[in-house]
Amino acid sequence: MLKVAFSPIFVYHVPERHRFPMQKYPLMVERLLAEGTLSEANLFAPTPATDDEILTTHTAAYWHALQTQTLDRKAARAIGFEMTPQLVERARYISHASYECALYAQQYGVAMNVAGGTHHAFADHGEGFCVLNDFAITSNLLLKRGQARQILIVDLDVHQGNGTASIFANEPRVFTFSMHGAKNYPFRKQVSDLDIELANDTGDDEYLTILGDTLPRLIHEVKPDMLLYQAAVDVLATDKLGKLALTQAGCLARDEIVFNHAKQHGIPVAVSMGGGYSADVDDVVEAHCNTFRLAQRLYFS
Repeated sequence: MLKVAFSPIFVYHVPERHRFPMQKYPLMVERLLAEGTLSEANLFAPTPATDDEILTTHTAAYWHALQTQTLDRKAARAIGFEMTPQLVERARYISHASYECALYAQQYGVAMNVAGGTHHAFADHGEGFCVLNDFAITSNLLLKRGQARQILIVDLDVHQGNGTASIFANEPRVFTFSMHGAKNYPFRKQVSDLDIELANDTGDDEYLTILGDTLPRLIHEVKPDMLLYQAAVDVLATDKLGKLALTQAGCLARDEIVFNHAKQHGIPVAVSMGGGYSADVDDVVEAHCNTFRLAQRLYFS
């Protein structure tokens, strides 16, 4: 069964013209339920990460500042959301949702977090709409608890996974692969285990060729027993922030490459949705929904 993490707490209140389309979360779930791709049985409500779980990844000083709402104004501004206790609580749930998805993926082959993909959160600070780093917390928990030996993070957001790269710079058991726009945020990039930078307006053919050549080689070399997939849809040509030129079909084909290679090698896949900033939120929702439809079809049909 495809297990999907969703909670109303994922939907944080933002101003009406905020660039982050928070409404995409309930819209995705409503669409997938209405069309029959998911039923209520597929959905699970995650539990929040504990302090100790968060401290496997984030510094005590940063976590204390979040809990006590004493983060300085500049650091809070870098995150991009109004800093409130609700935002911090939301991050607890999103982070643990990805960990729970990893455990469900070990049981079913794949599991998906409606939110997550918070790859701009560093150990000691957040930025770019990211408070806590869900895949970093997930990886550290899996390794600490003996639930994985070698993790491959496949980050296909248009923006480099800078926080994730920084956190795992000296951790050989986590291989970080980020394929992103060269001339896009973050403008000071970190060093992943593998970074592939793409020119503006890169389209389906070039993108899919590069990914199709790279991922099988990484699986062969890294030999992961867990794959964490950041499946953002800000690679679309319609995206206001992306600068790439993928079509909806190209974005779906990208997901298919990841799922097919993972499935072929028997590697569990936990998926976080990441970003998407198209002017029409329906473009974002539809591209995200395609990832769920594909997982359902490839793994459970």
